[in-house]
Amino acid sequence: MNPKNLKFITADEAVQVVKSNSCVYLSSVASTPKVLIDALCRRGDTGEIRNVTIYHLHTEEVAPYTDPRYEGIFQLHALFVGKNVRRAVQTGYADYIPISLSETQKLFRNGVLSCNVAMIQVSPPDKHGFVSLGTSVDASLAAMECAEHVIAVVNKYVPRSFGDAMIPIDRIHLLVEADTPLVVSHFAEPTPQECAIGIHCAALIEDGATLQMGIGSIPNAVLSQLGGHKNLGIHTEMFADGVLALVEKGVINGSAKKIDKGKMVSSFLMGSQRVYDFIDDNYAVTVMDVRYTNDPYTIAKNPKVTAINSALEVDVTGQVCADSLGTLFYSGVGGQFDFVYGASLSEGGKAIIAMPSVTKKGVSKVTPVLSRGAGVVTPRSHIHWLVTEYGAVNLYGRSLQERSKLIISIAHPDHREALDKAAFERFGPHYRF
Repeated sequence: MNPKNLKFITADEAVQVVKSNSCVYLSSVASTPKVLIDALCRRGDTGEIRNVTIYHLHTEEVAPYTDPRYEGIFQLHALFVGKNVRRAVQTGYADYIPISLSETQKLFRNGVLSCNVAMIQVSPPDKHGFVSLGTSVDASLAAMECAEHVIAVVNKYVPRSFGDAMIPIDRIHLLVEADTPLVVSHFAEPTPQECAIGIHCAALIEDGATLQMGIGSIPNAVLSQLGGHKNLGIHTEMFADGVLALVEKGVINGSAKKIDKGKMVSSFLMGSQRVYDFIDDNYAVTVMDVRYTNDPYTIAKNPKVTAINSALEVDVTGQVCADSLGTLFYSGVGGQFDFVYGASLSEGGKAIIAMPSVTKKGVSKVTPVLSRGAGVVTPRSHIHWLVTEYGAVNLYGRSLQERSKLIISIAHPDHREALDKAAFERFGPHYRF
């Protein structure tokens, strides 16, 4: 396809390829193709289509296809439960597929999930006929490879990122032009509690480490404490604004990495416009398929991989729940276990679970047993470091009773006595606290 002779159609025309009983994949986060979603919902309003299955990872803003009025027309099977679809999943109007991020692409490539139509967003083509997936490659590339129809929104606001993000425009079947600023995300300033967690995590990070961090204020709190470190690298599933100041200071330069030396590797990005501007035409950033970013054996090729992820609840044996509040699904498996395992395989690596000791309502997040229905994302056999605002403990190689004492030592002081009593009742008279 000649980039100088592109033929665009309207979003309403493009979504005509979606038929009843089709399966549709939507690209994620800032790259969610809103103009196509709106057109698809207009088509649903006409009654022309029914039983359309939608797949996607984390998306931002409203997800109109989860509205109860579309029951029987659209059915979301989310690969991650974001805030915008949480209520729909919890009430049964949408559903969730529990899956590690590294495996999401495999669902499409191995034919476990069908993809009739992939809807993505891309940058304008360069003179060689290549466009960029910009802020999100994740599982989108896999869905594109397997789709009968690929619809792309060509958007001048999509940054031109490199790596797997660069694709020839002739891999796209239908083009829609819509220049709409990307969704931006702003994270709140860390609380004193989160800053304390950040200090404890930063103390575990060595010079020359390769970092992976999840989403939220705790990763930003950790990054804010790393100004005195040297030669840090990034190999992660996502990054946001917190890394930019460290890049500017030269703290993050990737010089100690063994693979992708000097490069920041990610699969998607979520942040302010500064992040999108930073990755635009930046050869120091590589945006890759989750098959690469989240493969534990690829992760482990770099030394001192330090993976920092969070939890909703941890019991005294070290079971980590990160996807549900009891029986209510709150987020998803994501890439936590991919990086916990990858970091544990890395030479000098550290897998860290960091969380506040209590909820905003003062309920202990350290529990004698997990809540009824809570899911285990990281099993007790794979937990290494656990961090709260009260300290950091290494649970690797520790017996049940030893780790129970260590975990309780960094629980909130108001809850330690009750936790000790529960542990004594569980483990018997040899347990001493």
